Order: sequence, then C-alpha cells, then structure tokens
Amino acid sequence: MARAMLPVMGAAPQPSVPPRPVAPPAPGDRTLNFPVTGMHCAACVGRVQVAIEHAPGVRSAVVNLMTNTATVSFDPAAVSPEAIVEAVVSTGYGAELPQEHQSAAEEQDRQDAAREAEYRDYVRKGVASLFVGVAMMSVMALPMHRTMSWAWLPWLMLAITTAVMAWAGRHFYTRAWMAFRHHSADMNTLISVGTGAAYGYSLVATVAPQLFTRHGVAPDLYYEAVVVIIALILVGNALEARAKGATAGAVRRLIDLQPKSARVLRDGGERDVPVEQVAEGDEIVVRPGERIPVDGVVASGTSAVDESMLTGEPMPVAKGAGDRVVGGTINGRGSFHFRATTLGADSTLARIVKMMKDAQGTRAPIQRIADRISSVFVPVVLSIAIATFVTWYLFSGSEGLVRSIASAVTVLIIACPCAMGLAVPTAVMVATGRGAELGVLIKGGAALERAGALTTIVLDKTGTVTEGKPVVTDVRLAPDALVDEATMLALAGALERRSEHPLAGAIVARAGASAERATVSAFEAIAGQGAIGVVDGRSVSVGNAALMRDWAVDVSTLADAADALAADAKTVVFVAIDAKAAGLLAVADPIKATSREAVRRFRALGLDVVLLTGDQQRAADAIARAAGITRVIAGVLPDGKRDAIQRLQQEGKVVAMIGDGINDAPALAQADVGIAVGTGTDVAIEASDITLMRGDLRAAADAIAIARATMRTMRQNLFWAFAYNVVGIPLAAGVLYPAFGLLLNPIIASAAMAMSSVSVVTNSLRLRRYRPS
Repeated sequence: MARAMLPVMGAAPQPSVPPRPVAPPAPGDRTLNFPVTGMHCAACVGRVQVAIEHAPGVRSAVVNLMTNTATVSFDPAAVSPEAIVEAVVSTGYGAELPQEHQSAAEEQDRQDAAREAEYRDYVRKGVASLFVGVAMMSVMALPMHRTMSWAWLPWLMLAITTAVMAWAGRHFYTRAWMAFRHHSADMNTLISVGTGAAYGYSLVATVAPQLFTRHGVAPDLYYEAVVVIIALILVGNALEARAKGATAGAVRRLIDLQPKSARVLRDGGERDVPVEQVAEGDEIVVRPGERIPVDGVVASGTSAVDESMLTGEPMPVAKGAGDRVVGGTINGRGSFHFRATTLGADSTLARIVKMMKDAQGTRAPIQRIADRISSVFVPVVLSIAIATFVTWYLFSGSEGLVRSIASAVTVLIIACPCAMGLAVPTAVMVATGRGAELGVLIKGGAALERAGALTTIVLDKTGTVTEGKPVVTDVRLAPDALVDEATMLALAGALERRSEHPLAGAIVARAGASAERATVSAFEAIAGQGAIGVVDGRSVSVGNAALMRDWAVDVSTLADAADALAADAKTVVFVAIDAKAAGLLAVADPIKATSREAVRRFRALGLDVVLLTGDQQRAADAIARAAGITRVIAGVLPDGKRDAIQRLQQEGKVVAMIGDGINDAPALAQADVGIAVGTGTDVAIEASDITLMRGDLRAAADAIAIARATMRTMRQNLFWAFAYNVVGIPLAAGVLYPAFGLLLNPIIASAAMAMSSVSVVTNSLRLRRYRPS
C-alpha cells in the first residue's frame, strides 16, 4: 500500500490489547513519505490527516507531530503524490515531495537544519518579545503613567504591541485565519483569540477611554500582557523544539556511523573515494582502528570488529576470509581487505535507519484517546471562554467587563492541546531510538504497545534457544582402544571431510587442523549409516550402531555411555579403527550460553515461557531442561506452530513468538508480537514486529522491558496532559475565586501553557537513559 509520512493522528476506539495489523497491501499500491511543516498541536495533525484521507485513492494516512512527517498508502492509478501534497498545502500547512536519490545523511541534514532554523527563530523572537514585555510591565508599574504628561504612553505601547504581534506572533494569526477559512480550530486559534481580545480591549481603551469611564470602569491596558504571552509561548516553543531535536539523536548517531570515504584498490593502488562512489565488488582496505565504510565480505586478512552499534554486544567479533562485515562497525587491531556487497539504501545501516524512521512515523493505538479529545478540544475551550466571559460580566459588578475579558483570555491561553499531541509520539520516538542503540529494532508504536501487554513468550528451538549448528559435545574412548583421543579425532575428521552428511562438519571442526594433515585413499558413504574408508593406511568407520553391526565391530563396551548421551538428545557417532571400536562422539545443537539467563529474565518479567519446535519430544525436552523451560510443544510443522500460537491466544494469553527461520514466519505473523532474530532469514524478519540484531534472547527481554517502560511513560504523559487542562482551565475561569479569592493572571497562564508541552517531551526523554537489568 502507498503510505505518506505527514504529521497528523486520527481517532478510533482503543482496545485493551491493540490488534496487530494484518491487512496486506493492495497490488500496485505505493507508500509515500514526505515532510509537513507548520503543525504545532494534535488539532493540526487531525486537520492534515483528514485532508489526506479525503483525497481519492488514499488507503490510509499517518501524520506524526514529532517527526513532522506524513506516511500515506495510496493507489497511484487514482491519485498522484503531487495531489496528496497539494491536499496538505490547501489546508494551510507546508508540504513538499521528498527529493529523489537523497541519502539518509542528506535527508537528516536537511531535517536538522530546518529544526535548528526553527529553534533559532523561536529564540530570537521569544527573547526579543520577552525583553520588550518586561520593559512594558516595568513602565506600567510606575504610578505616573496615568498622568497627563504620560498621555502619549498608551499610543507608544499600542505601536510596540502591534509590531510584536505582526513580527513575533504573525504565524499564530495567519495559521488561525487559515484554520478559520477551513472551518476548523487549533492551538493557534486559542492564542489568537486570547491575545486578540486583550489587544482589542486595550485598543478601545486607548482610542476612546471615555467609553469605559462614563460607566465607571477604568480603561485598563493589557498591551504588556499580550506581548509577554506571545514571548512566553515562543520561549516554550523553542524549548519544545530543542527537546524534540534531542529525541531524534539516535537516528543522527546511527547516520554518523558511516565514514565519508573508503580506501579502495584501483589501478594498482589505494585511493580514497567518497562512499557514494564505491561500487559492488570493489576491494576495500581497512586498517587498525578504522571504521568500516560499507557492507562486504572479507577477502584476506584477519581482525576483530566491534559490532556494538549493530548488535548492542560489546565483545568484538573475530573476522577472517569469507566473513561478513557491516558498514559503520569499528575494526580492531588487525588489517584486512574486503569486497563491497550491499551499498546505499540496501546496506545494513541504511535499512536500520529506514526501519527506525518508519517506526517513529507510526502511531500507537493509545494515541487515539488523545485524538478523540483533541478533535473537540478547541471548540469546547472556546465555549468555556465565552461562558466565563458572560458569567464574570453578569456577576462581578462594576469590574465585570475588565474581569470578564481577563478571565476569558486566561482560559484561552492556558488551554494546551499541544501536550496531548506530543504525549505518545515523543515516547515512541525516544523508545525506538534507544532500542536501536541496544540492538533491538521495534517497528512502531503499535508493536511497542502490544509488547508492553505480553503475558506469554514462545521460543523456537533451533537457532533461537540453541546455536543452530551441531557441534561435538562429548568424546569417549573405548576401554580397550588402541589409539588416543587426538588420533581418533584426526582419522575420523579426515574421513568426514569427504562426507556431505549434516553432522560431518561438526566432527571436522572438532578435529581441527589434524584432519587436514591425514591422507584419505579410499572413501564410501553408506546411506543411513555413516562412512567407511582408508585414512593414512588404516581402515576407518564412522557412523551409527547399524554401521558397526554390519561391519562386525563390537561396541558393547560403549553401550552405557551411548545410552546416557542419547537420553540427553545427543546423536551418538561410533568410530572404529582397523575393525575395532575406538570410541564415540556425541553431536548436538547446544543451547546458547545466554539462553538460560534470558529465560530467567522472561520469568522475572512475569511471562510464561513455552518452547515450540518441530524436533522430537525427547530432544525438545532435553533442550528445555537445559534452558530452564517447563512447557514444551514438540513435533509441529510450520502450520502447526501457527495453530499452537492460536490455541494460546484462545486461552486469553497475549503471545510473543521468537524465531529465526522461514518455517517460523507463519507463527511470527500469527502472534500478537513477532520477534525475529536478526541472524535469521529475511522472511522471518519481514514477518516480525521486533528484530533482534544479535542472536541473544536477552535482547528480547530488553525489548519487552523497553516496551513496558514506554507504556508507563505514555500513560504518565497522557495523564499530565489531561490533568493539566482539567485543572488549569477551571482555575483560569475563576472557579476558586468565590471561596479563596484565587484568580490567574493571563501571563501566568501563558507560562504554564508553554511549560506543559516541554514537561511531556522532557518526561519522554528519560527513556534515553534506560539500561537493561
């Protein structure tokens, strides 16, 4: 489906556990991501989203206030990208199509530059207005300003206030007018009506003060209040812009990992070229301590590479010929040459950045609460302000007009839909960025919300709980063996080098270099039994008990050891040399060193842990015991894995599935949260909601813990945003005045409004300090 990134959110009811989206894109649909400027609150987001969704051919739209982007899914046969952008522009907001062939770094540079320019503009206008406002307040505090000798002062203040409104506050009024033309209202409407009412009252008091004095009302001026309100809101906007910029720091840090140039072997020598000019197949030289410029495969040399930026794992990874290296990682003390493979947008780093940006452009279902309130917020506040004005005017005696205007303006200024619009997307943005730094890629707010509600976690066995490749775990010599362990391994390994059996590689790896030194002069593979041959002039047989029996080799002295190893789900391989039993090898797929600790952490999070595998029950039980798992579902095919997930869901459980293979994809898609191990297949990763960039189940525990911390932060933000308005608006209207004589000043209200948004963003930024337990 075609999707376009714009800043807006829609409204819909919130389920207790948000459903996982399963609708596939329609054939031929496209996705469009583009920037939207001028949005400042949830009402702005709603206007943009509605405008996009009303365009013909648009399937869905998600507008994000934090990233100022829109993601639109559309049918290109029914609507063009230009028409979608024009629909946004027609509502009074800025939008443009993304530039073609723009790298992630260039796009981020453009966004950072725009954000920095916006911040500086807010600071310049806010500080200047605040300076003017404080000066005006100081003058108004002087008693002589009402004397005839100061009669010119109101006119001077009128001129200054008009200039401030036209320069520093211009965007508030132009955007409010644009909203009015489109029969809607937003935060700018509240600011414009509030400051406009105070300005209009002061203007009349300046031009025709007798209209007030003839009714016994002092012609008070509110020019300084208008200027200070605009100044404080601009300062709040500046702080908010700076805090929002900090939430994008994770993306910036990832992009900055890629070097600007690469040392390429060309024309018989080394040449430094920009990474954009590196071609697939180029041979690149990496020296000690350098950052690897692009993805590739080592051609020669050895080293250890720090891949913590990719996996979150601090231990360097040994690299040699044939091993894959990733652009952005840091070489250790060795030096090597490698050939470039995936480049540009297909590189690992670029895909991580894209996945992060896509995730940050999504909306968590919990946001719908704020969206529903925001859709009626401004009209309700305007109604409350009118009611406040009428009430004060009717019941406050001779001061009725003055207090009614002041209280109505305070209501309009203190109301803040911005905090509601920022409450959820700020938390999503920071959490996905922090997750990426820990080697966990989370595909958006909906995945975060579902992960925060998990009750059960289902683990695939092979490659997820276990290493995913067989190794020799035990070596036993026969009591009457004629050779030592090293000789037996060397002869068996040499023979198995000729074999294509899946377990042969494990035996060869255990034998090491000694298997390469031996000479095989005869070899025969016997299907279902093993292999026989002649190695260094000696007859060697490697296989199961049936092979030994057929070749009249007595292995009775090894029977007890073989039975004990088989009970632990290990495959027993007998070795005979010169027709006499030499010993046995036990081969198994061992559990990862971190799996047991991960299972303990899952349980500490209150999760039920289930092992799900297509392997035999005995093998599955052995792995479960080793990992500390008590519930096992074994012997299931890929469709059976999906059915097992469904049965758990029917029991009322919220289920996560962790897997790494193609056969896990149906179960990953069925689960409430699919978690793919990044060392696995692309199919599994595509079907998942969360990707672990290292083959360590503890990263899944990190992901769930981050999700829960994020949901707590979202709820805190929403509570503060709602509580602030629920308490602040009645307080501004004067409900406490009859009992306590408490009445807010419009200037105090503007400061409170400015800080409410900053507090929400700052609370979300705490997630940047999350540390795995």
